[in-house]
Amino acid sequence: MTEGAGTMEEPWLPPSPVDLRTDLPHPARVYDYLLGGKDNFAADRAAAAEGLRANPDSRTPPRENRAFLARAVRFLAAEAGIRQFLDIGTGIPTAPNVHQVAQAVDPTSRVVYVDNDPIVLAHARALLTGTEQGRTEYLDADLRDVDAILSAPRLRAALDLDRPVGLLLIAILHFVGDDDDPYDIVRRLVAALPAGSYLALSHLTGDYRPAAWEKVAAIYRAKGVTMRVRSRAEVERFFTGLEVVEPGLQVVTHWRPDGDAAGEPPTDGSVSVYGAVARKLSTTRP
Repeated sequence: MTEGAGTMEEPWLPPSPVDLRTDLPHPARVYDYLLGGKDNFAADRAAAAEGLRANPDSRTPPRENRAFLARAVRFLAAEAGIRQFLDIGTGIPTAPNVHQVAQAVDPTSRVVYVDNDPIVLAHARALLTGTEQGRTEYLDADLRDVDAILSAPRLRAALDLDRPVGLLLIAILHFVGDDDDPYDIVRRLVAALPAGSYLALSHLTGDYRPAAWEKVAAIYRAKGVTMRVRSRAEVERFFTGLEVVEPGLQVVTHWRPDGDAAGEPPTDGSVSVYGAVARKLSTTRP
């Protein structure tokens, strides 16, 4: 798939009469396009093409962010002993998915996926199936509606919130504007989890190429999609009151990189995504 492709087969649509709003770009579908997927529409491809003109490296952050997600989940499952995961802002399934990584370590691992795009829901129900010993569930919910997520019967049936949970907020918070108080969203989600839980979070930054990323953000905003890239200090605030594990907040390529990665790693500027994993030490959070 190449930028600006003229014709391409549209993705499969769910049979229910949901409004996919295919006339507007959706972050999950734009992300899918940038990863080389096929589950996107003309509006998503147009937004991605404009973003690529503003920042030709726009395909690099999704790829490196996806690799960070896999490494973070592998750390949580293999080293931290986490067996329950809450992945908010799942996006269209792209292997390896969270349950595949976690259940490769322990087949009894449980995963709840959360997203608010109907096409993600359709694919998740069909594809996000785990081991017989474990469990996967999917919630159709918005990150900004914390109460709806935490009180959902599907979540409560799949996860025991009295036991540690790995909360995954991967490449989602830059789509939450300041007016929606993303710091309070994260605080409330973490507060609902017991001590010993972890937060894995990644976020776009404009620290390295501020002009290019402001152009990209302006393109998204013009199409009705909130985008707010944040500085290192602003991203660090999401981890207030938590114990950040080594190597701390890093451009994601530097967070526990695989030793056998081939070729030269991308530059920090081309990646422009910070990521970290942190542990909740007490039952409450300031």
